[in-house]
Amino acid sequence: MSDRTSVIFQNPIDRKTIRKAEKSQASYLRKFGDDRDRDYPLSFEPIPALDSLGIRNIVFGTDSVPFPDNALIVGNIRMGFGHYRISIAMASAARALGFEPYWLDLASFDATGSKMIRAQNDLYSMGSRLSQKSRLFNKLFWEPMNSEGFKKLTYNAVDQKNSELLVPIFRHIGKNIPFIATHAWPSQAAVHAGMTHVVNAIPDNWPMALHLSEGSIHAVQTPFAYQGYKSLAGFAKTPLKGMSAGDIRLVGCYIDHELLINLEEDNRLRKKRAKEGSPLRLLMTVGGAGAGVDFFLHMIRSLLPRIRNHEVALLINFGDHKGVYEQIVKELSDEISLSFVNRFNDLKAYASSLRGTAADGITAILNDNIFEAVYATNLLLPETDYLITKPSELAYYPVPKVFMKHIGGHEVYGAIWGSQMGDATPECPTYREMTDMLDRILTDRDLLIHYCARIDRMHQSGCYDGAYNCVKLATGQLQI
Repeated sequence: MSDRTSVIFQNPIDRKTIRKAEKSQASYLRKFGDDRDRDYPLSFEPIPALDSLGIRNIVFGTDSVPFPDNALIVGNIRMGFGHYRISIAMASAARALGFEPYWLDLASFDATGSKMIRAQNDLYSMGSRLSQKSRLFNKLFWEPMNSEGFKKLTYNAVDQKNSELLVPIFRHIGKNIPFIATHAWPSQAAVHAGMTHVVNAIPDNWPMALHLSEGSIHAVQTPFAYQGYKSLAGFAKTPLKGMSAGDIRLVGCYIDHELLINLEEDNRLRKKRAKEGSPLRLLMTVGGAGAGVDFFLHMIRSLLPRIRNHEVALLINFGDHKGVYEQIVKELSDEISLSFVNRFNDLKAYASSLRGTAADGITAILNDNIFEAVYATNLLLPETDYLITKPSELAYYPVPKVFMKHIGGHEVYGAIWGSQMGDATPECPTYREMTDMLDRILTDRDLLIHYCARIDRMHQSGCYDGAYNCVKLATGQLQI
């Protein structure tokens, strides 16, 4: 296992940071145990919610089962919904291109490295929720950490040392199997384990050292991200040596095959509803951290007159956040009545029914299973006119979008991308701005037609081919 802590892209790391990285790793070893000599046989299980994609979940078994020749592994972690969502897109593209996708969630195992990830994820989720409750915490700590703190090259040095703890999980994975990571930790771990075809699919538009994984091919979605990562500008107080041409590739947005094959028809129906005055469908998504309840309450109340007047139908995917669902229902119990869907097969039937009928009222979707919670949004997107979301991973999806307030400074640049490309509104960080924006887009239906036209043009230009291109990079079909 090579050292990737003391030198990163030919940039030496100071001794103080190296000691910090070593202490961090030692702390996790003391807390969760040293399993670096353990042998973890691997087996596979189906993922029922994603059976149409043929994805198999990698789990610990009693005897290791070999991977097929056309296997492609998607490495990820459960941190909110975003990394799972991008992973599903990669698996979808792999399936469409003839490969058999395998799902490797490094946070899901009973292993030291997995426990390390879960501990960090718990802290991140807590901070995300707290940032929505405390303006002072958000201003003084959360925003700076998520934009400038994670940007520092020294942050990557510590992560690289900690990701060494994930290597034991890879002992029964062939070194030449194509591997796409949707978080830096799986990518770093795969490189530490000696894998040779690793693509590190970077999720954000704001360049940060948090996402670096030297030894992999860094895939980015936007020209802004490409420039930032290629140069490593701003990653330290003094200028750094940047990446070589073989380290990075601009691939386009990471979108599922299923969302692209009928995209022109989806947009044709959106424009038809806009012109005919049919109720417009709004899809709200509650993110993986379950933050922003007050903002959702305000939006729902502002939309109630239009919902009662059959101008708007509201779909709310609560994901697996039962507490958020119960809180909103309790707060609005005297103001709304809603339909409730919590069985995945019922959701599939409901999404299909929207193709030929007008939507109406408020429909709440809630799923205990994480895969169902994430994929529910995918099922509803083709039938949605506007997606209301924070500007995270969904900022790059081919659907007209209304951006809520970001959670974490890195998300700001997702909203900038969407609004500049012309398929989304600018970010609406206050109640007043969100209410005004919703009134505007629902009154002026020409805006929906404009957004759809922009999405069609972007699709024709290959803007949404990022998942396909990541698969092609990992399998050698596309050269860097």
